[in-house]
Amino acid sequence: MTIGVHGVRPGQLAPELELPLVGGGSVRLAARQPEHFTMIVFFRGLHCPICHAQLRELDRRLDEFATRGIELVAVTAETQQRAERLHDEWEIQCLAIAYGLSESSMREWGLFVSRGVNDSEPPLFNEPGLFLIKPDGTVYYEAILSMPVGRPRVDDLLGGIDYWTKVGYPARGEA
Repeated sequence: MTIGVHGVRPGQLAPELELPLVGGGSVRLAARQPEHFTMIVFFRGLHCPICHAQLRELDRRLDEFATRGIELVAVTAETQQRAERLHDEWEIQCLAIAYGLSESSMREWGLFVSRGVNDSEPPLFNEPGLFLIKPDGTVYYEAILSMPVGRPRVDDLLGGIDYWTKVGYPARGEA
């Protein structure tokens, strides 16, 4: 059996990402110039209560990231209608939510892809992933999951980011 490497790895250029945003406008990764990182949070969608909790926490703590020079965007494969619905039902106030992620983009990023198993799930969706992208467009950190549980805790991320930026810690996993 051959084991292949899928997706992007630390130190490599992140794939292009350009998607519409709930509320209008669009996000284009290549155009972002954060002080330290763009944090991309790929989430499953409206059917996922763990995504609901994660996005609510990120929305509530957005200022903690902003003061560290980090811009956040949450990304889903949901349609515009379902993305707007989750935005409203989950009472997201400030977190940017991009929608319409394609299957090919999911795979380019190395995300796990699932097929819906009941009527509440979309026919096809990505499993969770979190990436920190440096201003030069390279991947610094990634956490990719095959199930909805096990996401990085916000406090752990913030602590890591504080340390990494303070000491100039290099991206790991690029070998």
